[in-house]
Amino acid sequence: MMKKSDKKDLLTIIQNTMPSLSKSHKLIGSYIINNYDKAAFSTAAKLATNVGVSESTVVRFANALGFEGYPELQQELMEIVKIKLTTVQRVEMSPEYKNRSETLKRVLKSDIENIRDTFESMDHEVFEKVVDEILKAEKIYVIGSRSSTALAEYFGFYLNLVLDNVKIVGHGISDMFEQILRVSNKDLVIGFSYPRYSTKTLDLAKYAKEQGAKVVGITDSYSSPINNISDYTLIARTNMMSFVDSLVAPLSLINALIVSVGASEKEEITNYFKKLENIWDKHNVYNSRENKEENE
Repeated sequence: MMKKSDKKDLLTIIQNTMPSLSKSHKLIGSYIINNYDKAAFSTAAKLATNVGVSESTVVRFANALGFEGYPELQQELMEIVKIKLTTVQRVEMSPEYKNRSETLKRVLKSDIENIRDTFESMDHEVFEKVVDEILKAEKIYVIGSRSSTALAEYFGFYLNLVLDNVKIVGHGISDMFEQILRVSNKDLVIGFSYPRYSTKTLDLAKYAKEQGAKVVGITDSYSSPINNISDYTLIARTNMMSFVDSLVAPLSLINALIVSVGASEKEEITNYFKKLENIWDKHNVYNSRENKEENE
């Protein structure tokens, strides 16, 4: 199996391996180098048809590169696609789903697979260390840009209900660097970085690291740019069906982090929520049955 550090150079590896490959394998290699975007969305059978070889030859080609099978090779091509393809190209490359029920089934199945892959590949030791870092940090900065903004906002909102030292670094009147200016070696920065990997998030994480802060990267793979910056990296899969990235697995990971932190601060947050419930009741924050009857 290929090493994690090799995955991001897959096209280069294929190019360098070409001279030693058989004639049929060279045909596959050339096709992938020139059409990696199409290959990423092709089954082994479809790729074989496009190249003019047998499906078993495609599988053997993947083995020759150090993969256990074609799905692993295809997954690495998907990693390249995430970084290189524009949104327009993603739309053009996406499978066409004319049947809406079929679309629903395929999308839900893809989300289930993302959660399963995240569960099976999760580094539990790193997860434990991240929870410990959250609990001991003097201040916690949560960052995320573009589509990852939703993840950062969600995580920051709920973590702020458990702890009182959480700051969501977001777009607003002040620049994002101004919001994180005072970060120190006593602090923790948690960055969400998903394709197409916002440079703003990476720049903020780099700045925090330079100031001595610990950095946690939550991303989709070890080939993600934030992995090279982070002290700890948690992987939650977001394999895409179309131009929309699946955020189901990252949200599930976020929930696990919040619940784990909350379990360590149970007595404190119980008192906190009691106060909140009184405030919510007093100001009719939620539409309870009693409030509904009064309005009627």
